[in-house]
Amino acid sequence: MNDNNVERGFNMELEVINYLKENRERHLEELKQFLAIPSISSLSEHHDDTVKAAEWVKDELVKIGIEKAEIMETGGKPVVYGELISNEQAPTVLIYGHYDVQPVDPIELWETDPFTATIRDNKLYARGATDDKGQVFMHLKVIEAILKTNDGKSPVNFKLLIEGEEEIGSPTLPGFVKEHADMLKADVIVVSDSALVERGRPTITYGLRGLAGVQIDVKGANSDLHSGEYGGGVVNPIHALVKILDSFRDENNKVLVDGFYDDIPPLSDDEREALAAVPFNEDQLKNDLGVEQLDGEAGYTYIERTSVRPTLEINGMYGGFQGEGIKTVLPNAATAKITCRLVPNQNPDKIVEALTKHVYDNAPTGVTIEVTPFDKGRPFVTPFDHPVIQMAADAYETVYKKETAYIRGGGSIPIVAELDTILNVPIVLMGFGLPDENLHAPNEHFNLENFDLGMETLAHYWFKLKTYKG
Repeated sequence: MNDNNVERGFNMELEVINYLKENRERHLEELKQFLAIPSISSLSEHHDDTVKAAEWVKDELVKIGIEKAEIMETGGKPVVYGELISNEQAPTVLIYGHYDVQPVDPIELWETDPFTATIRDNKLYARGATDDKGQVFMHLKVIEAILKTNDGKSPVNFKLLIEGEEEIGSPTLPGFVKEHADMLKADVIVVSDSALVERGRPTITYGLRGLAGVQIDVKGANSDLHSGEYGGGVVNPIHALVKILDSFRDENNKVLVDGFYDDIPPLSDDEREALAAVPFNEDQLKNDLGVEQLDGEAGYTYIERTSVRPTLEINGMYGGFQGEGIKTVLPNAATAKITCRLVPNQNPDKIVEALTKHVYDNAPTGVTIEVTPFDKGRPFVTPFDHPVIQMAADAYETVYKKETAYIRGGGSIPIVAELDTILNVPIVLMGFGLPDENLHAPNEHFNLENFDLGMETLAHYWFKLKTYKG
């Protein structure tokens, strides 16, 4: 990084950063108010709390200087939309986040009340502290700081879309985004709902895998049969299911479903080099997981296997007698649940179709087969050399003083892929959490070191982004 550029960047944002530092304690008290709202989207008894959280966000938008702020209905939990257009010629950023949180069970494992935010060892403990209220709040306070120190002007235009159903899969948001695509039009989408790969190492997630899954039901006789009388003479559905499952992968863990890899572009040398630079300790991982060795598709590293390569996994399998002891029966049915993680250019519908055909093609005679699709989600990727990604990396490095790690997330966030498909603009996932912050578990927390450094990073990013021409 050019030292002159760093110095110039700091000079441009000095007042903003000083404002954030001077108002830190007030900001933390305000965040505690937000965290006190038990906006659990999955529990109907907390419906009013989700509405209360939406109202809190809307009121906060108005308070920080975003005059166009409203709560909009979706058919499910409401979304909060905010808009600040300072300069028609400047790029527009759409900030996405969510105000809903996970349930708190088991409550007895929390050291303090999950909705009474508590600071211990420079960590803020509360449900939603890192996922995603804390990170949404950071965006609001940075915008406040910019407007307060720049006469109500901003280097970029802002649109904010804060939803209340992310923790239950965002069922109504895709329809909302499609209906309001013109309103949500932007040059870049920024999402802060992810984590650094390790403490002090800035991290940009530039892609996420998609999802496709099926349930396979195998049925034999019209009832369980005595294994002594019928064993060896009638097809056992579990045996039949095992044959089907064994046909999915070869000895090198390559998926044998016809067409599974057809649309996948090869990894560039630069991308493989960037992934190789991601911190990874194989021995530590094996120790943490309690396994003797790692496994996966031949020819790829662990990081590549779990982020940029597709998978096919058996998630569950059952059939026959499950009670104590033994019951000598041939079961009349067996079931397996299969999911695939997909990479860019893989179409979930096409993959489900290919899976279904493979199952029928490899099914033994003497049983009936039914394949039922599950939820689907599209993968997404913004090339890590894209200007908006590189500007984000530059902002991170200005503050953290370390090179940015570029990763693709192994899991799926379906709404991100939906935003990518519907709005068709680059997406930057720049989060500030850490992997060990218990985001869906008791004692969820947010390291305040990243609360501070993260807001500085965002401030630098908005000033760098003002030069972007989409």
